[in-house]
Amino acid sequence: MKKTNKHLVFCLFIICVQFFTCNNKVYSQEKRYVFFDWFEYQGNDPVFNAFKPSPDQYLNPVLAGFYPDPSICRVGNDYYLVNSSFSYYPGIPIFHSNDLVHWEQLGYVLNRPSQLNLDKLKISEGIFAPTIRYNNGTFYVVCTVVNGIGNFYVTSKNPTGPWSDPVLLPEIDGIDPSFFFDSNGKAYVLNNGSPEGNIALYPGHRAIWIQEFDIETGKLAGPRKIIVNGGTDISKKPIWIEGPHIIQTQGYYYLIAAEGGTEINHSEVVFRSGSVWGPYEVFPGNPILTQRDLNPERINPVTCTGHADFVQTQNGEWWAVFLGCRPYGKNYFNTGRETFMLPVSWNNGWSVITNRAEKISYLVQKPKLPAPQRSGLPTTGNFIWRDDFIDSTLNLNWNFIRTPRKKWYSLISNPGFFRMELQPVSIASFENPGFIGRRQQHSVFSAVTAVRFKTLNLNETAGLIAFQNETNYLYLGLKKENDKYAVFVERAGNDSNSGKSLIIASDELSTMEPSEMIYLKIEGSSGKYSFYYALKKDKWSLIKQDVNATNLSTEVAGGFVGAYIGLYASSDHR
Repeated sequence: MKKTNKHLVFCLFIICVQFFTCNNKVYSQEKRYVFFDWFEYQGNDPVFNAFKPSPDQYLNPVLAGFYPDPSICRVGNDYYLVNSSFSYYPGIPIFHSNDLVHWEQLGYVLNRPSQLNLDKLKISEGIFAPTIRYNNGTFYVVCTVVNGIGNFYVTSKNPTGPWSDPVLLPEIDGIDPSFFFDSNGKAYVLNNGSPEGNIALYPGHRAIWIQEFDIETGKLAGPRKIIVNGGTDISKKPIWIEGPHIIQTQGYYYLIAAEGGTEINHSEVVFRSGSVWGPYEVFPGNPILTQRDLNPERINPVTCTGHADFVQTQNGEWWAVFLGCRPYGKNYFNTGRETFMLPVSWNNGWSVITNRAEKISYLVQKPKLPAPQRSGLPTTGNFIWRDDFIDSTLNLNWNFIRTPRKKWYSLISNPGFFRMELQPVSIASFENPGFIGRRQQHSVFSAVTAVRFKTLNLNETAGLIAFQNETNYLYLGLKKENDKYAVFVERAGNDSNSGKSLIIASDELSTMEPSEMIYLKIEGSSGKYSFYYALKKDKWSLIKQDVNATNLSTEVAGGFVGAYIGLYASSDHR
């Protein structure tokens, strides 16, 4: 072959390579997006149908679903409440109320990556037990990033933010820090920590520490001191004294704290002292809140109650917010630990929420406070919540898993759709997957979405997921196999092939075109979930009924979070 012909062939080869490479780049970009048209969640708990509040009553829990470790403060006639968020982003939801009953979410305390690094953390690590307080025009939130930066606080002049970047508290080696601002102008930080010398006398032996906080410098100052060692009676080996708060009233400093661990033996206990430094006297009637002594076979039980915080209304009443769970059998609950509220009574100089034989009430007399100024989205009871993705910003109900380091979604590129880029990350990894989710707030619920995609290749998938943690989830997804599309149900959990996920049902969609919309639905009823799909709206086909969903409970999955229902897409879901 002549040199000129060789040169011509080589040039043609390069042109062809560039042509196919460019076209593949365009094609790759198109294939990596899925479009969710809308999402609808509906709760239909029998317990909420059974208990209907009268006009002068409210319904417990006040925040249904995964809203644990509540902390509350009052500023004038306004109340603010925060919860733990673990490794979900943004971190620390903050709520506002005027009547303690109707709560509206203002936003998140930690909503910038500079504030919250959750990279590589497990879902039940991250943000533990925030405390919110107000002092002389400034709001303070103090908490812990477990296996992250440790203990820190942030401040803001406005509860809606912006909140400052974290100020670290390296002196604190434990968790659950809490501010106390004394009437004499001094301030302190309490926390759960190791016993003196880091020498535990038994498993679960912890202590409550106190140290002065210099408001001017924003730093801890002076010596640290243990004010409670072990708990109410160290001779009985009490475990996991934590979540401390100090309340100043009636001439005493009252220290309230959780004791007994976060499961069915959880409780709240109280101590008091004439000095913030102690010694603290133990209330003989402790615990002031628990459900551990009640018949486990009782109807509509509330369990695991504890981790309380107190607030005094402008009318002088005292109220407690605390966490509790609504199990559907044994100690299974997929909804996580929820925020409940009850009045606090004072007897002979001691605070009491319930006696040991008293069940948590679902219906309670409202506080003597004015009607709410605004009525936001419902946070309890049965309701329908829908997102048509018509706003330019993501609704506050949605969360990511861990800190998103890039924006892989858009609400404006295709108005009316949530466009998600297929991420090369699985939901089972410790990365930031292509996922947005909202809390499962009911034991009986349905979740429906409509999804459209250009095409899917090997290991690429998109769909609807019920997620508890990296190794426990139920996924209703779409995939491509043998040049045809299929919808499938995947279960990851305790009995799924030694921790590996398994596809437990699959239907081939021989008539489906890539541009068509497919509808996906999950229906949950306590510990059993059913899965449906439709190629035409409301023409549902059952793919798998009554799948064991106890893997979404903390009793099985472990950890501290509740289940989320969300939208998921991945290019590496194997």
